[in-house]
Amino acid sequence: MSLAPFDLLALTLNSLRSNPLRSVLTSLGVFMGVAAVSATLEVGNISRAVIAEQLAEGDAPQVRIFVEGELKLEDMEFLRQRLVGVRAISASTWVYPPSPTIFQDQEAQPSMTPVSEDFFLTSGKKLLAGRFFTPADFENYRPVVVIDQFLLDKLFQGQEAVGETIYVGGRPYVVVGVVPTNPRDEEPEGQLLVPMSFYHALSGSRDLGSLQLRPYKLEKLKDLQQQAKLLLEQRFPDKRFYAYNNVEKILEQKQTLELASRGLTAVGIISLLIGGVGIANITIAAVMERTPEIGLRRAIGATRRDIMLQFILEAAILSLFGGTAAIVSVHGLTTVVAETFKLPYQFEKRIAILSLGSALLVGVGAGFGPALRASKLDPVKALRNS
Repeated sequence: MSLAPFDLLALTLNSLRSNPLRSVLTSLGVFMGVAAVSATLEVGNISRAVIAEQLAEGDAPQVRIFVEGELKLEDMEFLRQRLVGVRAISASTWVYPPSPTIFQDQEAQPSMTPVSEDFFLTSGKKLLAGRFFTPADFENYRPVVVIDQFLLDKLFQGQEAVGETIYVGGRPYVVVGVVPTNPRDEEPEGQLLVPMSFYHALSGSRDLGSLQLRPYKLEKLKDLQQQAKLLLEQRFPDKRFYAYNNVEKILEQKQTLELASRGLTAVGIISLLIGGVGIANITIAAVMERTPEIGLRRAIGATRRDIMLQFILEAAILSLFGGTAAIVSVHGLTTVVAETFKLPYQFEKRIAILSLGSALLVGVGAGFGPALRASKLDPVKALRNS
C-alpha cells in the first residue's frame, strides 16, 4: 500500500533533517547554478534597460544622408517610393551664420534649421508646448517657428512663448511650438526650426541639405542606410553620398552586450548543469548509504513507487530551497549594485520563474536516475548490506 502524500512529505523532510550536511551540500550546488543563471539574466535585463534609456535621450534612431552637391525634393520622393521598411523620410538643412534673435529686450544667437513636413516624425521630437508645423504652414509659406527649451528660457524668462512674435535677422516669426533641448548638446545656444518651404522662398535655394530616414524597426537601421545610399548612387553615379546613423555607438554597445550576455548565459547553463551533476552524485551516495533503510522499508510494505518518489521529492525540495535562496541573494545584490551605480533595475517575476524552473528541472532530472535505482533494489539484498 502506497504512502499518503502528507506522510511521504513528512518522511522526506525527516530524512533531509537527519542528513544536514548532505542537504546543505546539495542545496549549495543548486544555489551556485541558479545564482549564475539569475545573475546572467539580470545583467542582460539591465543592459537592455540602459540601452533603451540612451535611445530615449536623443532624437529617434535615424539614417542621415549627405551628398557632394544638392539634394532636391524629387530626390526625397524618389527614395520614399522605393525604400522598403522606412517609416518616415524628411529633410533638414543648416543656416550659417546664426542670426540675432530678439524678443523685446532679450537677444540670443540660436542656430536655424529649416525642416520638411515629416521632420518631427523622423526626429521623434516631443512637444513641450504648442504644435508642430501643419501642411498649411508649408503650403502658405508662413513665417512660423518652433523653438527649443534653452531659447525659451533665454528669450522669454518664464513667460508664455506660443503665439508671440520674435525677430530673427530682423524678420518677424510667430512661435507656434516648443521642443526640448537636445540633451547631447553640451553647450546649447538655442535652436529655431522653420518650414523648409518658407526658407526656400526666402533664400531662393532648392537644396534640401540632408535627408533623414527613420525605419520601422531599429534592427533594420543599417539595412535602410545601405539601401538608401545604393539607390542614390544608382540615380547619381557621378556624385558621392555619405550616410550614417545617429545611434551607431549605441548599436555597437548593444551588439557587444548581446554577445557578452550570450557568453554569460552559457556560463550560467554550465554552472547549473554542474550543480545537477552534484545533485546526482550526492543522491547516488545517499542511495548507497541508505540501502539498509531502503531494504527495511521495502520489507515492511513500502512500494517501489514510494521509494522513488521519496528520493525525487528530496531532490525537488533541495532544488527549490537552493534556487529560492539564490534568487533572493541575487535580487538583494543587484538592488545594491543598481542603487550604487544608478542603474535601471526592476525585479522581474519572469526571470525568477525561469531560474526556479531551471533549478527544479535540473534537480529532479539529476535525482531521477538514482531514485529509480533505489526503487529497484531487492529488499533481501538490501537488508544483507546492513
